[in-house]
Amino acid sequence: MVNPTVLAGMAPARFPSFSRKALQGAICSLLVGWSAGASAQASQPPMTQAAPAAAAAAEAAAARVPVTPKAASTASTASVASAAAQRLPQLSLNEVVRAVLDHNPDLRAVEQSRTTARAGVVSASALPNPKLEWNQGRNSARVPGAAAGTVQGWAVALPIENPAVRGARVEAAKAGEQGSVHFVATTRNALVAQVRLRAYEMVLREAEVEAAKEAVRLLEQAHERVRVRVDSGEAARYEIIKADAEIIQARQQEQTARLRAEQAQLSLGRLAAGQLPVRFRLDVSLEDPLRIEDMGEIDPMEHPELRQLKAEVERAQARLDGAKASRWPGVELRYGQTREPDVRLNTVGVSIQIPLLDQHRGPIDEAASELERARLQLEGRQIELRQQTLQAWKELEMARLRTQALSQGSVREAESALRVAEAAYRFGERGILDVLDAQRVLRSIRADLLDARYQLQAARIQLEYLAGRYDDPSAL
Repeated sequence: MVNPTVLAGMAPARFPSFSRKALQGAICSLLVGWSAGASAQASQPPMTQAAPAAAAAAEAAAARVPVTPKAASTASTASVASAAAQRLPQLSLNEVVRAVLDHNPDLRAVEQSRTTARAGVVSASALPNPKLEWNQGRNSARVPGAAAGTVQGWAVALPIENPAVRGARVEAAKAGEQGSVHFVATTRNALVAQVRLRAYEMVLREAEVEAAKEAVRLLEQAHERVRVRVDSGEAARYEIIKADAEIIQARQQEQTARLRAEQAQLSLGRLAAGQLPVRFRLDVSLEDPLRIEDMGEIDPMEHPELRQLKAEVERAQARLDGAKASRWPGVELRYGQTREPDVRLNTVGVSIQIPLLDQHRGPIDEAASELERARLQLEGRQIELRQQTLQAWKELEMARLRTQALSQGSVREAESALRVAEAAYRFGERGILDVLDAQRVLRSIRADLLDARYQLQAARIQLEYLAGRYDDPSAL
């Protein structure tokens, strides 16, 4: 995060505005006193050496002028904004994650798939229902001696399914249920990682807003100093024009940073289905420490997506076994009775389907192809996760080295360069362009430092996501 105290320490002294007549009077009195001293001392140095002293005296006189209403308004606005920010509710990262897990519509829809999968197991375990037939007719005598009258008949048929077919279907349904459980874990793991990443992005955007506000404040101070010098004739007109352009650009960047911060907060609210406060603060910092010793235990083979793919392989294997066993689907037992006027006929029968014309080669080949596809997908995802883990480790190391280099070297050098430029400007050895350039370089390096810290946290989140550490809600 940007430290306003450090930025304030590097800022030049604030020069409040005052009237041109007062400034001209102060300068004239200084010049008169200098002329009297020059006439009294013949050994006085050349007049060119008195310009820095006059400028310093003018600056000292300007420092005693009261603050303008514009500066007071700016300070009042900043204090009001700071007080409003302190009144915002502060949420921890775990509270935000819990709200998202409880209300995210996509996760709730995926969790419903477990109910569907459990119902599929019940359907696969069901036994076939028996069949009952009843018929009635009339018997007409067409030959002498035949008895005419009512004819009734009924029959009961009980299908008996091949145990191998039924067992394979049940195993496939159970594998689908396990796959749905792992799919929920995969979705939860990805969702929590996304929430954590969005949370740190929100913190990054808020830090950019603070940096932009501090940049505007420093530029306003520099602009006030330039205006004093231009009004007194010590600086050219183009310096105030350049300062105006820098302030306009800095204010535009501040507005853009505010919009990005609001957008990041809205993204978190969308993941929680609008259950988060409209405006809130996060108890998160880009400088949160990394536990490297815990990172060493990361194993991409524990990713829930791999468990889901393994369940898909088991499901495909069960479907292949079922397709092979379906060539002999089962038998049907049948018992019937027919009553004629003078005869009662009882029958018992068995029916079975013989795979003579259809050997079920199509379903068997289709199931075998699906099994091979599931295996290839599992192997490919294992290799991909290993490569992604290695890449995330490299990104973590690069972000860590970049953070160290910027925080320990570049920022300090840029701060020193800015102090040198400000001192040279106060003594008239450099122009305002040098100060503005030094401020711009420092802002750029600090922005790079914020981005490096964000990338460091993003790499850590990526590693934990690849290890599947967010799939268990009780561990959050």
